[in-house]
Amino acid sequence: MSLLPLEEVRGPLPAAGPSAAPSPRFASAARLLRRTLVLLPLLLIGLWVAIDWRTLYDGSARLASADPWWLLLALLFTCLGWLTAACVRQGALPEKLPTGLLIASQFAAGAANHALPASLGAHAVTLRFLQNRDIPLPRATASLALYSVVRPIAKTLVLLVFLVAFPDVLLTGALVPEGWTLLLIAGGATLGLGLAALLVATVRPLRRPLLDALRCALTDVRLLHTRPARVLALWGGAAAAPVLQASVIFAVGAALGSPLTWVQVTFAFLAASTAVGAVPAPGGIGPVDAAVVLTMNALGAPMDIATTAVIGYRVLTVWLPLLPGALVLSALVQRKVL
Repeated sequence: MSLLPLEEVRGPLPAAGPSAAPSPRFASAARLLRRTLVLLPLLLIGLWVAIDWRTLYDGSARLASADPWWLLLALLFTCLGWLTAACVRQGALPEKLPTGLLIASQFAAGAANHALPASLGAHAVTLRFLQNRDIPLPRATASLALYSVVRPIAKTLVLLVFLVAFPDVLLTGALVPEGWTLLLIAGGATLGLGLAALLVATVRPLRRPLLDALRCALTDVRLLHTRPARVLALWGGAAAAPVLQASVIFAVGAALGSPLTWVQVTFAFLAASTAVGAVPAPGGIGPVDAAVVLTMNALGAPMDIATTAVIGYRVLTVWLPLLPGALVLSALVQRKVL
């Protein structure tokens, strides 16, 4: 080994090696992946249009003859729903997130949410957004878990409030579930929890990150509930979200001449989505729609109006913002926000 001092070494120091800089092949693959992610939302929209174009056509045709002022009110409730989603996301995290980018990410997450079941698309977009905000992975995962837990709890609490406040209006014999229905719901919930516990117990690579996320979630829950602003954003937003969704259905139904009151429609949506909301359908489309239509019909709405109201609700909340949401999602990916 040479003992010459460093200042006597002439010329530039040698490079650290070929691994210091990414290879051209790796950089090219990264660019190709990013371009694919930018175009993927638009490709998914084209596929969905090809599969479900009849629903979009029928819903738009029926809404063309509805009262435009009620439809405008339904659109307002739809926009407020995106704001409540952003509120709940912020309420589930101690760190302050940029408001504009958070709302944009939730608008984009709405488009991704209708491509995958069980809100996986929305969670994937939000997780990527949080990681790019330098949120550690355990804390980001814990916030998604808290978001997923708080929303059904808040919906159930709102449903109970409606049952206590309006017992005479809401309780009808046609809405009382049969025994086998309750057993099916309880069995499905028990099976889901059992499979999750078995997966954690048997798959060792999943155990460590899940336990880290659980510890972080317990710490964050205690921290968040010492901040009134976070509590209001988390629980207030989670309680307002299903009410706003039900308000969209009520406004569309009123535009079509539905005889149901806002209380009845809200209860119909809360009861139906709580009963079958655990079915892993993309965006809840399918089982929730059928349950809402049947519940509205049991409360006194004609079947055709109830069906059209739910179709109009899907047009306003899914189809109308789908293309803008996909474009926002592509723009966020291109600008490396996601």
